[in-house]
Amino acid sequence: MSESYSNPQTREPLPTGAQTDAGRQLVMVIYILYLTGFFVGLTAIAGIILAYLKQGEADAVSATHYRYQIRTFWIGLLYSAVGLVTAPIGIGFLVMLLAALWFLIRCIKGLVVNSERRPIAEPATWLW
Repeated sequence: MSESYSNPQTREPLPTGAQTDAGRQLVMVIYILYLTGFFVGLTAIAGIILAYLKQGEADAVSATHYRYQIRTFWIGLLYSAVGLVTAPIGIGFLVMLLAALWFLIRCIKGLVVNSERRPIAEPATWLW
């Protein structure tokens, strides 16, 4: 894991648990890519790729967001697949609607928590 500095010129280390500005901005970009994925599916794929690429070099706060984002993508994909499979028996629409709502809530929650420079409390949760 690469080391993060509060001031790269003097190489002062970040306080424990602090989030870099670059980490915060990239986390926000990934959430926005996910949200635009409702209209252009490829942006969500770009978001998951970025989250996987940056999780190893992230500060502690951003790392919780990356884990949360990765799980949001895969769990959302699972919920959507369940919706597609159950569509022929009539409940698929409801499942997909709930999956979309779940996805939106997670992305909005992540944006709010990131704007406050806080980590995701439970990044491994299946809920919010």
